[in-house]
Amino acid sequence: MYLNPPEKAIVLYVDEKSQIQALDRTAPVLPGTPARMTHDYVRHGTTSLFAALDLRPGAVIAQSYRRHRHQEFLRFLKLIDASAPKEYDLHLILDN
Repeated sequence: MYLNPPEKAIVLYVDEKSQIQALDRTAPVLPGTPARMTHDYVRHGTTSLFAALDLRPGAVIAQSYRRHRHQEFLRFLKLIDASAPKEYDLHLILDN
């Protein structure tokens, strides 16, 4: 385990949030009034969000998927790998 990562390394903090509800309120918020939301809404299903944060520049790599399975997580890891410069080592910090 590194206490100080190598100079040519990118450290990303990776996490996921599942079952984010896609809601559409039945009445719009009117401009110029305090934000109020109606009690009723139209539900458009759920989505899962995967995100990776690079603290140094404050950059975020994020992708949402309709499903939350290991296939989607592997696709997200491949997206991270494709986004990182090839000359850098990639270190990921994950929970669980």
